Amino acid sequence: MKMLLAGGGTGGHLFPAISIAEHLLEQEPESEVMFVGTERGIESKVLPEMGLPLQTIDIGGLAGTGMTGKMKMLPKIWKSLRQSSRILDAFGPQVVVGVGGYASGPMLMAAHFKGYPILIHEQNAWPGWTNRLLARWADRICLSFNEADRAFHHGRTVLTGNPLRKGMEDCPSLPEGDPVLLVFGGSQGARAINETLVAALPKMEKLKGQLTIIHQTGEANLEKVQAGYRDAGWEDCEVVPFINDMAQAYARAHLVLCRAGATTISELTACGRPSVLIPFPYAAGDHQSVNANALAEKGAALMLSQEDLTSERLATLLSETLFERNLLLSMSGAAKSLGRPGAAEQILHQCREIARKG
Repeated sequence: MKMLLAGGGTGGHLFPAISIAEHLLEQEPESEVMFVGTERGIESKVLPEMGLPLQTIDIGGLAGTGMTGKMKMLPKIWKSLRQSSRILDAFGPQVVVGVGGYASGPMLMAAHFKGYPILIHEQNAWPGWTNRLLARWADRICLSFNEADRAFHHGRTVLTGNPLRKGMEDCPSLPEGDPVLLVFGGSQGARAINETLVAALPKMEKLKGQLTIIHQTGEANLEKVQAGYRDAGWEDCEVVPFINDMAQAYARAHLVLCRAGATTISELTACGRPSVLIPFPYAAGDHQSVNANALAEKGAALMLSQEDLTSERLATLLSETLFERNLLLSMSGAAKSLGRPGAAEQILHQCREIARKG
């Protein structure tokens, strides 16, 4: 099969696409995949390192730009459509998969005009504007959350779950021993989480020597966060810009402090890890709050809004949760029950079906 995967920008869009591509290439080594993204997205760094092919188009976001901004974007949209059309002509895919992100819109529009079979993978419990708009042209819409179905009224939705990075579905049970806290804010970090946790460290002095912290800061905040740990006397913690082996990080963790992006939610449930979720308040349609609620209502996570996020409250919450083994085990079991293993295989099945019909 020849598969084109459009989208990216963040790890939440890119990593599910990588999982789909890797499953296809493992099952059918003679298959071909092509990724289409932008030069500014995480895909421009990650995909070349993995040896996966990437073409880029010139497009940015429309959300929040206002009418004047949208009018100024029209020439760029037209340019990105022409670039997408040329990529389609050169590659000739049997199916086009949209995973969200700036590049997904122009590529799926061009694919529709040229008559290619289209599959959309929606990672969130509430879809963004682009996927809601493009859904009318999709032959199949694969959902990560059942709640997303209410946004689509075209009868082509399938609940598949969210494809995961390698090793996630093999994550062991909650480990024994002193607690390990895993902290991250997505592939690019989260300044609010970084700064509040650093401010909370002096208020968690009694945990020093017992608690291990693994903290992914993102490139932009690395030096500031590392300095904060040093100043607080927590120099033995693992503070890094990016964690390459997230499966191993989850395996070590007793509790995860993070945002509530769709890929993160899927990883937490696949690994069965308790979490404190702080939804990004400016996400499109506030979809991270919807994602977080889906876990919190089932007892799999604790939800804390960014508006209520203070160093005192965070220090108290972490101190009270990290050493409550029974609570962690209960949250772990609830999270694990919400996991949907085999999502990549299910999406591949749908791709093969629409490719045959196409």
